[in-house]
Amino acid sequence: MAEIRIRNTNERIQGDANVGEFLSKQNVLFEKWDISKLPAHLKENFTLTDEEKSEILKTFDAEIKDLAARRGYQTWDVITLSEATPNLEELLKKFEDVHTHTEDEIRAIVGGRGIFIIKGSDDIGYFDVELEPGDIISVPENTPHFFTLMDNKKIVAVRLFIETDGWIAYPFEDPTFIKA
Repeated sequence: MAEIRIRNTNERIQGDANVGEFLSKQNVLFEKWDISKLPAHLKENFTLTDEEKSEILKTFDAEIKDLAARRGYQTWDVITLSEATPNLEELLKKFEDVHTHTEDEIRAIVGGRGIFIIKGSDDIGYFDVELEPGDIISVPENTPHFFTLMDNKKIVAVRLFIETDGWIAYPFEDPTFIKA
C-alpha cells in the first residue's frame, strides 16, 4: 500500500484511495496494477536478464498499452536496481538531486520499494510517496521531484517515455528543499 508523508507537517496519508485522492489534487497520476499476474520467479528477482525483463513487459502488456494510448507514451523498458548494480551509490546520489523533465516521469513498480519526493502546491510543499509492487505513479512534466530507493536498495520498475530517447533531467534549485 502506498503511503505519503508531507514533509512540512509530517502528516501521513495511507490507503490507496486516500493516496490517490491526495495525488490527484497535486496533478499526479496514481494507479494500481494486479501484481499477482507476475510469475513467481520474477517477484523477488532484482538481477534480471533481458529475457526476464521482456517477460515482465509481456505480463503487463495490456496495462502498458492502455497507459501509452491514454498518455502518449511511445516506448518503455524495465529498470532494476539492487546491491548488484555497478556504481549503485553514485547512481543514487545522481537520482537524489531535485530536477524536472519536459515530459512525465512514470514508474510502475513491480518489485521492491521506492520513494518519489515531489514538490506539491504551495500550501503542501514537498511530500514523499512510498511505493510498492503494483503502484503506478506519473509525476507531471516540469514538476520538481526526485526518486530514490528504500533502505534495502532494491527495485524493479517499468518506465514509460514519450520521447524515444528517454527524458532528460534538468536541475532545479530550490532553497526551500531540505533533504530529510
